[in-house]
Amino acid sequence: MLSQLKETRTTQTDRVKEILSWYRSDNPGTLTNLARILNHGYLAGTGKMVILPVDQGFEHGPGRSFAPNPAGYDPRYHIELAIESGCNAYAAPLGFIEAVAADYAGEIPLVLKVNSHDVLQKEKDPLGALTASVEDALRLGCVAVGYTIYPGTRDRRLLYEQARQLTLEAKKAGLAVILWAYARGSDLSSTDETALDVIAYSAQIAAQLGAHIIKVKLPNETVALEAARKVYEQYQIPRATLTDRVKHVVESAFAGRRIVIFSGGAKKDSNEAVYDEIRAIRDGGGFGSIMGRNAFQREKSEAIELLTTVMKILKGEIE
Repeated sequence: MLSQLKETRTTQTDRVKEILSWYRSDNPGTLTNLARILNHGYLAGTGKMVILPVDQGFEHGPGRSFAPNPAGYDPRYHIELAIESGCNAYAAPLGFIEAVAADYAGEIPLVLKVNSHDVLQKEKDPLGALTASVEDALRLGCVAVGYTIYPGTRDRRLLYEQARQLTLEAKKAGLAVILWAYARGSDLSSTDETALDVIAYSAQIAAQLGAHIIKVKLPNETVALEAARKVYEQYQIPRATLTDRVKHVVESAFAGRRIVIFSGGAKKDSNEAVYDEIRAIRDGGGFGSIMGRNAFQREKSEAIELLTTVMKILKGEIE
């Protein structure tokens, strides 16, 4: 009987054990839920991950989000896409999670996005609203909560304080925490929002706030802040290639001892453009991608093909 149990028991890979060791201040419940993400789907056990996030209906509006592929108006489309493609997890706001949690219970780790932001008013300094809670996440069987901070926005202090309280509650309840760290604000141009120093700074802030997983945008080669520019030039921090820039952002999150994943951004016309970014993430030491519109705005078979190729690149099965 003991030998049979040993044969059926799932053994953590050395890589997953290493990653979990970075979070030793957390309780066993939180580590278990983080492990569930790392051990699920096509990339299970590799330390890499692809998460499907679908918060765009709230963030951008339903037409802009789902008209390119009308199947996406149905919440079931997205979770089925995440399951069938082998994603590590599926992330969405309260309504989308409530619409599918019971019917797909246990089939894929769920991440509840607990704050949201609309675009019905022009805002140079955005501020999201709390739209769900840790209690909701527990009720719905989620393994993690997600929260967006806007480093650079006028009311960033409120966001940081809310993130701190959320992180405290989530960790106490045994949930993992994912912070979306998107630099925005009236003092930042659109180019500055993805400047290398700004993205690296945003990743550092998210790590300091206690995030287990940090989501940032891919950085351009600009250095936005004058004080930072002097340092980047003095120490010749490499930034000519996207791989160089990914490496620097990962290093900025505690020397790579925090999980950093990169946003897929708006849908690209070329699959090869997506794959080139994924190669840069892999070669720069990034942990993977949280890819929404580039996936769900495609018809399902095409989306599954794209996500499968992305995962094979991250896994090293495709160069």
